[in-house]
Formats: sequence, C-alpha cells, structure tokens
Amino acid sequence: SGGAFGIDAAAHRGALNAGGLTVAVLACGIDRPYPMGNAALFDRIAETGLLVSEWMPGAEPFRPRFLVRNRVIAAATRGTVLVEASARSGATQTVNRALAAGRRAMVVPGPVTSAMSVGAHELLREQPSVRLVTGVAHVLEEVGRIGADLAPPARAPQRPRDLLDDEATQVLESMPRRGSVGVDRLAARAGVDVRTALRKLSLLEELGLVRRRDDGYALVTGSARGAAAGPS
Repeated sequence: SGGAFGIDAAAHRGALNAGGLTVAVLACGIDRPYPMGNAALFDRIAETGLLVSEWMPGAEPFRPRFLVRNRVIAAATRGTVLVEASARSGATQTVNRALAAGRRAMVVPGPVTSAMSVGAHELLREQPSVRLVTGVAHVLEEVGRIGADLAPPARAPQRPRDLLDDEATQVLESMPRRGSVGVDRLAARAGVDVRTALRKLSLLEELGLVRRRDDGYALVTGSARGAAAGPS
C-alpha cells in the first residue's frame, strides 16, 4: 500500500501484526518517507518488508507524485482491494490502473449514505471487471492461493496513456479537470521545468489527450476524442 494515514496504515499494521510481509510504495525519496506521523510504522516495514520509491533520495512528496506512485501499487500486486474512496479519491485511480495492467480489482462496499463510499460504489456500477468482496475468502477467490503461481494475467488493450513516461503522466495528471492552464503554471504543478512540460504537452497533444487553446492547454474528454477519431 502507500503508507498513508487511514486504510493504508491499517493494511500495513495488519500484515505486520499477523507476522506477514508488507511493502510501502512512497511518493518521495525513501530517506524522507511521508507522512512523518507514520515514521515508526515505516521503520517496522523496513525491518521485515520493503520501502519502495521511484524517486531519488531527497525527493519531496509533491502531490502529482502520489498519482504516479499509484501505478506501482497497482502493478506490483496480483490484485487491488479498495476499502473506501470518496467521489474524487486517488484510490479509484489505483483501481483503474490495476484494471489497465490486467490485475484483479476488488471493492469493499460501504453505507450508501457515506461520502467515503461514493467512489467505491461508482466503480462497482461502471466497471464490470471490478468484483465486490466482503472478506479475505472473497479476495483469495480472485487472486488464487497465497504463494501459488498463477497463469500470466491477460493484457488489457493498449491505451494512449500506456505510452506515457513518468513525466508525461505527471503533466497529464496535473491538468485541471475543466478549463485551460498556462504552461508555466502547469510545469509548477507537475514539478517539472517549462521545457520538459512543453515536450510532454506536444506528446499528449499528438496522442489526443490534450488540446492547445489561445489561453493554454485543456484536457480532451473521452467523448471529444471519439468525435475527433471519426468513423473507422
């Protein structure tokens, strides 16, 4: 998991208390694990498990890096279990990345009145491949016996986003959901220099993920991409 407060920390502690192994994937350098409030937990994980990061030592936990980090969490496991997620939670993106990587995706349902269940329930409604689970037995049905080798998972169809490197992903995920953004501001939000942002924007535009406007760049919605592609 990601080592954050809440469900992440509970998952790590549960594994440790049961004598199991657990891995925390960080959105910063491993020499400065975040959040600092979980420093003792990270020390326990490092003793018997693993702290993993794609970022160089000293790297700060900028917001876009958490979204990039989620793809590692999704790809490094046989399956992803979503316990809680609000409507715009980054955890739902982890589930979508798991599906794109051909991994199993599971959701624990919650109260229909809870804001922390909205994202989870939407995934169950919108993604036929997402399975509802309520306990360990259900999870094991999806991922097979712990420790057993499974057949290689089927590859999902390649999407334009699958062609992106880390910096292009950072730029894309730093784009506002609505409206346009200038290159300088986008570069700052993505944690890259302006020259890199321009290169990645050119790639994103070529893939039909963003479009250039007079006042900057804007995301291209799914319906707009379909219209631009036209009939085959």
